[in-house]
Amino acid sequence: MPHFNRNPPASAAASRGPATSRAASKKSAEISSGDEKFRALKKELSSKKQLYEDPDFPAQPKSIFYSRQPPRPFEWKRPHELCDNPRFFVGGASRFDVRQGELGDCWLLAAVASLSMHPQLFDLVVPQDQDFTDADYCGVVRFRFWQFGEWTDVLVDDRLPTYNNRLVFMHSTDSNEFWSALLEKAYAKMMGSYEALKGGSASEAMEDFTGGITEFYDLRQSTPPSLFQTMVKANKRSSLMGCSIEADPNQIEAQLSNGLIMGHAYSITDVRTVEVNLRGKKGAVQLLRIRNPWGNEAEWKGAWGDSSPEWSILSEDEKKKMGLSFDDDGEFWMSFQDFCSNFQKLEICHLGPDSLNEEQLGAPDKNKRRWEALTHNSAWRKRVSAGGCRNYLDTFWTNPQFRVKVIDPDEDDDENKGSIIVGLMQKNMRKKRSEGLDLHTIGYAIYRIKDGDDRPLDLKFFKCTASVAKAPAFINLREVCGRHKLDPGTYVIVPSTFEPNQEAEFLLRIYSETKNESGEMDDVTTVEEVQPDREPTAQEKAQEKALKEAFQKIAGEDMEVDAYELRDIVNTAFQKEFKFDGFSVETCRSMVALMDVDQSGKLGFDEFKTLWNDLRLWKTVFKKYDSDKSGNFNSYELRQALNAVGFRVNNKIFSCLVMRYATREGIIEFDDYVLCCVRLKTVFETFKAQPKDGQGKATFSQEEFLQTIIYV
Repeated sequence: MPHFNRNPPASAAASRGPATSRAASKKSAEISSGDEKFRALKKELSSKKQLYEDPDFPAQPKSIFYSRQPPRPFEWKRPHELCDNPRFFVGGASRFDVRQGELGDCWLLAAVASLSMHPQLFDLVVPQDQDFTDADYCGVVRFRFWQFGEWTDVLVDDRLPTYNNRLVFMHSTDSNEFWSALLEKAYAKMMGSYEALKGGSASEAMEDFTGGITEFYDLRQSTPPSLFQTMVKANKRSSLMGCSIEADPNQIEAQLSNGLIMGHAYSITDVRTVEVNLRGKKGAVQLLRIRNPWGNEAEWKGAWGDSSPEWSILSEDEKKKMGLSFDDDGEFWMSFQDFCSNFQKLEICHLGPDSLNEEQLGAPDKNKRRWEALTHNSAWRKRVSAGGCRNYLDTFWTNPQFRVKVIDPDEDDDENKGSIIVGLMQKNMRKKRSEGLDLHTIGYAIYRIKDGDDRPLDLKFFKCTASVAKAPAFINLREVCGRHKLDPGTYVIVPSTFEPNQEAEFLLRIYSETKNESGEMDDVTTVEEVQPDREPTAQEKAQEKALKEAFQKIAGEDMEVDAYELRDIVNTAFQKEFKFDGFSVETCRSMVALMDVDQSGKLGFDEFKTLWNDLRLWKTVFKKYDSDKSGNFNSYELRQALNAVGFRVNNKIFSCLVMRYATREGIIEFDDYVLCCVRLKTVFETFKAQPKDGQGKATFSQEEFLQTIIYV
């Protein structure tokens, strides 16, 4: 296969937008770093005259299966142990080099076959400067995959699982060609094992080969009138495409009478309109070329199949342009109409800023806009930000929220709409299959908001506001993606798992037609002065009088109390109102530290009275959320409670507070809630009292910092 220059010309790089240019620069840096590490490893191995043995993906059964032992004794062999003239490529890379083995990873093979059709994309994933005949051969090969926003070099040794001297898994038609088998091994390493590749969607691998974003089309629903033209454009722009039919639940990869396989991933390798001549009448037919990764006679048997009479109405010149062949190679043609009638799912992976730019892919159209990409890395954390879908309204609002602007890109048309593509991808779940985990069911909803509103939307907002758009479906795929046409304005995207308390890291990608801005909805950390919204009741006034008498009795002549004496006073008052074990000594020590300016370890009555007013406010808010009078509330409600008493914290700090003060079940006890409030007020007041620089940052000496964090 010819070697293609991966670096764009300087003029091309300069013509890109800032977001695309930054992504390209980052990618180039990642490639350079990978090249240097690979060369250094080869130099080290050559100097020692050693063949590489990968310590992170050893030639052992655990690298093949995580749930069981291999069904028969596999042997790991290097290419030169399997044939006399091993080559990385034989006659260049081709879609016919991809044949399925004993692993149920047809989805991966379909993506590899599509990748091989686009030389520059292929060259990025499969670097060409490696072979088994090189003078510096040392048993190591490398590949490059996109993973959640970054290009990653994956190095593996060239030992492959075999049985009876034949490759067990993916292999080439040529017995001495090994690039496809080694690509599968590198991908298996990235996912943890070969078994982790069992079952999946072609879009997953397409994105890992390109850094693109995949749109899904359900062909069982009404087919968009412009779908064929969309596929033609996608094919010209080197987008990868795959298709499939839903599986028969009673049979694995059942073959239909028309030759197609259910539950099997196919790759679309060409899209074109051909001229036909029928009884002197000329016309045009829309055709697709599709490949079954089995690479055998299991092909479409209908119109425009290998043995179809329809080919007689095409001229020889047209057949030559198509590169027509009728081998039992798993590849076939079918009409677009038959495609829509027989296949059920179409996936188109669009290239974005993390992929090759348009100049590299050839003949850019200067009048077309590039998609601009925005990315956010975040996570759903149990008891903090894993609120589930909108069916769980009480917790839905706690999910991460992301603001985006929609702009009408074309002021000349009559439609005042802007388009965005939203892709929500959960991270590393395939790799965690060995731990008993699997993909969550995920989706998102989009809400219109007023400009300038940056604080997280609360429960009240979602109770009163309907979404303007949402994911095509909540589904257990690695990524769910949707295209949305919206009125210009500001919107919030709320990604979520279907059920609450399901943890995962995720990547949110937003593709827009024009340069855009986006950010996470977050609070600015601050404290606001909040007073009780009512006068003390007669009971509270009587309680305050009794407290003063109790304080005087316990304090003695110096009229001061320490943490232990304070505990007796406040427990006497609060245990009459709450079912709880009383305040701990630790909480009472922090109460003293809050008011103890001179750090004497004691409180006078005036200090105690100020503390009591805070406690009365915190108690009132706690009762509001402790609706069942149990003495606790859910950690999801902590943020609302803190806001109600005047504390606003950003998402990172709030996550820390839940980890620190909630139980493992996500419960906030009254004692822990008060301790949280006391310490928050202490650190806010400490910060306020410190001298500031010109940017509003407080300055602490080492001694001051230690004193502050210890006595809190």
